[in-house]
Amino acid sequence: MASIEMRNIVKQYGDGYPAVNDVSLDIADGEFMILVGPSGCGKSTLLRMIVGLEDITSGDMVIGGKRVNDLAPRERNLSMVFQNYALYPHMTVFENIAFPLRLSKTPDDEVRRRVNEASDVLELKEHLERKPANLSGGQRQRVAMGRAIVRQAEAFLFDEPLSNLDAKLRGQMRTEISRLQRRLGITTVYVTHDQTEAMTLGDRVCVLRKGKIQQVASPRELYEQPVNLFVAGFIGSPPMNFLPATLEGTTLQTPFGAIALDEQRAAAVRGRELLLVGIRPEYFEDASLVDEVKRPVGSVFRARVDVTEWLGDSQYAYIPYEAPEAITAQLRDLSRELDSEELRTQAIVSIDSTSRIREGRDAEFWLDSRKIHVFDPQTGENLTRDAEAGARLTQMATEDRVEQVEHAQATGQTVGSSMLSGPSGSSGTSGTSGPSGAHRSGAA
Repeated sequence: MASIEMRNIVKQYGDGYPAVNDVSLDIADGEFMILVGPSGCGKSTLLRMIVGLEDITSGDMVIGGKRVNDLAPRERNLSMVFQNYALYPHMTVFENIAFPLRLSKTPDDEVRRRVNEASDVLELKEHLERKPANLSGGQRQRVAMGRAIVRQAEAFLFDEPLSNLDAKLRGQMRTEISRLQRRLGITTVYVTHDQTEAMTLGDRVCVLRKGKIQQVASPRELYEQPVNLFVAGFIGSPPMNFLPATLEGTTLQTPFGAIALDEQRAAAVRGRELLLVGIRPEYFEDASLVDEVKRPVGSVFRARVDVTEWLGDSQYAYIPYEAPEAITAQLRDLSRELDSEELRTQAIVSIDSTSRIREGRDAEFWLDSRKIHVFDPQTGENLTRDAEAGARLTQMATEDRVEQVEHAQATGQTVGSSMLSGPSGSSGTSGTSGPSGAHRSGAA
């Protein structure tokens, strides 16, 4: 295992476009780091620079305390799992997993030991003699992961490995990858555009926008204390609602009525003509179902419901509202950048599945005003972010990770207790080995 440090990394192409722009990021030994962002944000380019498939224009890439800018991929001892599996169709599962060991001329007994151990971990034992064509998508992805495991690399790199799978299989594979990373205790960098993967897999998540880091934090801090409008809009499904507002004293005037602020938050947002209020869908409730004890900490408003969606265990109501043209245009641009398409200004409200609110009718909603965020429309800055509360959330996530890794080590489950106990020098082949050109086509 090894830590990964990126210091002022820049990737600039021939036309001068900076795909990655001054990125500095420290990934701890054994940490599961997610790189997430919309298409074109530079996440896959950054991953490819870590493994050595892309040249670094400027900055330092340090792996395990050693600067690797000038090292070839095979000299970095990293294993990479691609989106398209990159399996050899004419080889059995056993030989596909063993391929990097064959290249490094590892003794046959050691090859069998490592492949068998990896197949046990990945539940591929009964499929070792099959060809890739006879496997499901999830099984093929596990074979690609097995090939990465047997190399005993210092870090795993995943480039959108689940994007080719159907929704149900993606959910199963997320669980498998999370369990595997904890068991092996190996440093992992995982690229995805799917925020569900980002929120469920990572110890920390790095949100990228146009080649620049927006925020690096635990999933919970990103969700509860986003640093700006972009992060708030990107993290969360359904996404955060943004309403135009003006401040009068300590009260925000919005399309859904008045929202009272405490003096501290009111002072933080004062002095601006127009504001954007960010409200998560679950911060709303059907007013008729709200407990009387918590009703006073929020505000009640009445609005006409356009559409409702009942999903069995939950229900969503869509409430249109009017907004100034400048705000409408800004939200439209933000939606486009986030790879979504906002057709109209509307709020998405999460209500109890037992609620009798119906579309086409007026209804009363309750809003928890304690949890709202207020943004500056010009800069996108979250004016009411509690940095200390956010830092505590990430610190708790870090402590949880350390405890989990220590537990795995104490019970002898990590890669260090078994999979890494092979002959020295047998892991020098790069994990990017695969069918000719596979490492190029596999990257997003």
